[in-house]
Amino acid sequence: MSKPSLEELGHALEKAKSMRETGTDPDFLAKSLLNCHYQSSFLQQLLHAAEHYINSGLGEREHTRLIQAINKARKVDEKSAKLTHPDLGLG
Repeated sequence: MSKPSLEELGHALEKAKSMRETGTDPDFLAKSLLNCHYQSSFLQQLLHAAEHYINSGLGEREHTRLIQAINKARKVDEKSAKLTHPDLGLG
């Protein structure tokens, strides 16, 4: 499946917001799209931190930033799913 263009994604997100606001989301599609989009931004940050860590020669500072990005992504997941995961430290 191809990735939606920025215009398509923007349109879908606006429709999803409208569906949630009006309570017309019986199958939770809008809720799912909005949640996935929200979490995607944190996973993109995690990917960037991982790539930077690997390309930096596995430096200590970059390792710390990678751990922080992992913890941040986990906290977002915990908040939205009401779950708990063990913290990797350096949060």
